[in-house]
Amino acid sequence: MAKFLGINRLGRLFQAIREAGGLKQAYLKLYRNDDLKTGKLIGIDKYGNKYYENPYYFYGRNRWVEFTPHVNMDYDASQIPAEWYGWMHYKTDLPPIRDGCRPKHKWIADHSENLSGTKEAYAPYTTTTPKIEAWNPNKK
Repeated sequence: MAKFLGINRLGRLFQAIREAGGLKQAYLKLYRNDDLKTGKLIGIDKYGNKYYENPYYFYGRNRWVEFTPHVNMDYDASQIPAEWYGWMHYKTDLPPIRDGCRPKHKWIADHSENLSGTKEAYAPYTTTTPKIEAWNPNKK
């Protein structure tokens, strides 16, 4: 009867608010992540990103990441390290914290996010004058 009336979904909403740390924290999490989910914390990477899983949700939507708070609203998928990428995209069911067979060589570069489209992105220096000049409304 509770399932028919939708009371079980209301219970899940209250559980999500409780797990988020209260109504204010749930609102902030909903604002930042566009979703309010409950799940089991699988692990935390060295950058502070938290990885969750809940088999109650549909396959493909049952694993998610909550990015570290210091990135605020400037998060994207390139901030997920390679070792967690495979788990997030269902290439493996073993998260990196439980998988001990991954090689660790000194020549493997550390993860860095893709900075394309940001101020810190690489832009080559050019000495040639442009063929087209940008319009400036203040210039006469």
